[in-house]
Amino acid sequence: MSYDDVEIEDMEWNEELKSFTYPCPCGDLFQITKEELQIGEEIARCPSCSLYISVIYNMEDFIGGDSNKKTVQQPVAVA
Repeated sequence: MSYDDVEIEDMEWNEELKSFTYPCPCGDLFQITKEELQIGEEIARCPSCSLYISVIYNMEDFIGGDSNKKTVQQPVAVA
């Protein structure tokens, strides 16, 4: 059973670790990477103790890394 359920919005992006992090009661940080989120992982683990949390997020926000780019429709000539 996880220590807690945490919304991804409540986690912080840590550029140094390249992970979303959340404070662990042991003093370290729970960590989960974007790559883990993209493959459906929802468990963020603490590297210093045995605790882990369940991360609540919308998987669609992490699939297809370039999904935030706008697509431009090209005109099509019709005869």
